[in-house]
Amino acid sequence: MTEDPSWDEEVARTTAFWQRLGLPGLLDVHTHFLPPPVQAKVWAQFDAAGPKLGREWPIRYRGSVEERVAQLRELGVRRFSTLPYAHRPGIAGYLNDWAAGFKREVPESLWSATLYPEPEVAAYVAAGIEAGVEIWKVHVQVGEFHLDDPLLDPVWALLAEAGTPVVVHAGHAPVGNDYTGPASSARVLERHPGLAMVVAHMGAPDFTESLDLADRYERVRLDTTMVFTDFDLGDGTPTTYADALLERLDRQRDRILLGTDFPTIPYPYVHQLESLERLGLGDDWLRAVCWDNAAALVGAEPGTPGQEQPGGRRG
Repeated sequence: MTEDPSWDEEVARTTAFWQRLGLPGLLDVHTHFLPPPVQAKVWAQFDAAGPKLGREWPIRYRGSVEERVAQLRELGVRRFSTLPYAHRPGIAGYLNDWAAGFKREVPESLWSATLYPEPEVAAYVAAGIEAGVEIWKVHVQVGEFHLDDPLLDPVWALLAEAGTPVVVHAGHAPVGNDYTGPASSARVLERHPGLAMVVAHMGAPDFTESLDLADRYERVRLDTTMVFTDFDLGDGTPTTYADALLERLDRQRDRILLGTDFPTIPYPYVHQLESLERLGLGDDWLRAVCWDNAAALVGAEPGTPGQEQPGGRRG
């Protein structure tokens, strides 16, 4: 990945990718939009190669909110998330209010919200579910909390009952801490097996353990965010993949969702797509990952709920 294509080339290659597959576009469950003051602070951490990153991480797409929405639309990304993430108590309400306004302005976006282990969390999650939030996000590496914090137990019960997916960044990459790793996800799922958990970054570097969770729990999904690209998610050493990983990805193709981490990526958006294509798993696999699976989970059209899930739940 040494090239630096022009914007027109990025658009052309991305469009050619989904058109060749016969898709109406792309459905990306892992993109980020934050209130501009918060976004600026996040990007400052990336620019400084802060302790949560541990390495240089250049950001490719630094435009305004409006410019970045226009870029995704031009690339043919038909639905995309905002995925705010609370890093401390007391900020989730501000982030969620901003994300609700974003949804009103950008109707094709996935109405996203975040949560944090705090006394009022069950109340605002219940209100969000009732209002129609389509996807939630938690980031335990940044927020430094355990997924099975007792304050979150009623929240997981609410989300499991509602069928609303929650994107969970609990993997050790890029820098692990006392809160990261697949163990707490496994404990939560054992208690709430109906939870629609989306394992961000495929749980990097614990890909096998994350796929095991998807094997064990019907509603677990994994997103592809930054996985298989030329940019390593960890400490800069080459990522290693188990020999049997491709076979498992093929067998569990209905559990994999496209995610990219736009805009905070150091390469062209199309590189994520071409990195998936070069796995050699075929066009049917790419169609499932880049559209069908997420459309079944969150809906293909703005405001459209997901398809019926087992037990009568809707996603």
